Amino acid sequence: MTDRFNDVKNVKNNIQKRKIMLLALLIVMIIAAGLASWWYYSLRGTQNTDDAYVMGNQITVSSQIAGSVVTVHYTDTDLVHQGEVLVTLDDSDEKLSYSKAAGYLANVVRTVKQVYIADEEYSANIQQANIALQQAHADYQRRVQLRGSAAISKEDLQHAKDAVSSSKAALDVATQKYRGNRALIQGDSLEKQPEILQASEALREAWIALQRTKIRSPATGYIAQRNVQVGETLSAGQPLLSIVPASQIWIDANFKETQLSGVRIGQKVQVVTDLYGNDVIFDGKVDGISMGTGGAFSLLRAQNATGNWIKVVQRLPVRITLDAGQVAEHPLRIGLSANVTLKEGDESGQSLASTQRIKPAYHSSALVIDMSPVNSEITRIIHANAK
Repeated sequence: MTDRFNDVKNVKNNIQKRKIMLLALLIVMIIAAGLASWWYYSLRGTQNTDDAYVMGNQITVSSQIAGSVVTVHYTDTDLVHQGEVLVTLDDSDEKLSYSKAAGYLANVVRTVKQVYIADEEYSANIQQANIALQQAHADYQRRVQLRGSAAISKEDLQHAKDAVSSSKAALDVATQKYRGNRALIQGDSLEKQPEILQASEALREAWIALQRTKIRSPATGYIAQRNVQVGETLSAGQPLLSIVPASQIWIDANFKETQLSGVRIGQKVQVVTDLYGNDVIFDGKVDGISMGTGGAFSLLRAQNATGNWIKVVQRLPVRITLDAGQVAEHPLRIGLSANVTLKEGDESGQSLASTQRIKPAYHSSALVIDMSPVNSEITRIIHANAK
């Protein structure tokens, strides 16, 4: 009886174990199916890299002229807007040069005006010489009619003839002087004369130099790497500080060359930065793929042709643009680390750009100097001295 009870108990235990094993197998199968589905729909065709960094434009501002620093208006981390004055230089020399150029232009205008006045004088001399010639010719003709009579001598007739020749010569001299003066004018207006144009350009150059004593910001951004001090004497082209526009930010993700076969321009990317962590996931897209690895553009390239060559998997920078609204809400800084996840699902794009940009990538008119004030001053000087 006891044996039969034990047999029944063993059978029940075996059945229980089989149920547990089947249940465990079913759970494993469900987990495997879930993992397979997750891989198929989420991880398949996905490339990841933590070798990614925030990049952006760093605008180096330098002085276009030599001069001494009078005022530094901003320092590191300050926000500046496009066109605002960053550094002011002493403008004493430039003001003096501008005054000299203005005086030189006035003197040139007066000198050239004399040429126009002389033109009227030479024209009047031609008319006067022409009248004298007509009178001499008429006197000679009257004496010719009296030739052979006692009313006129042979000597008087010769004098009348010589007077005609002299009048012709005087007319020729007056005509040549007039033509010589007209060669200086060339039919141009006073403002178009070469001397005045040259003096006007000299005044414009002095005006430009005067305006460049105020060094302005070419873009809106934040000050970084300021290395200019008040009282410092600058040379032309000397770097003063950098401006980093907060809106001109992107990601350079360095993918391995073995990861790039399916990467195309326009593919969607998710970026997680170490600054914000998983709390902020930036949406981006592939904007372009670099034409060379970092080593290919380095100053000292690797000599792979040597016998000691060891193959190393290279990385190629992939430029990723971020959603502008997210960047504005969660500002990034150049050099921050990031983790990039790229989905290769859409391979309809291209690996290299096939079209040219229609619009400039970047543009700023903040450093274009308005010439209308100096042009108005040039017009005023010319009119004032041409009276």
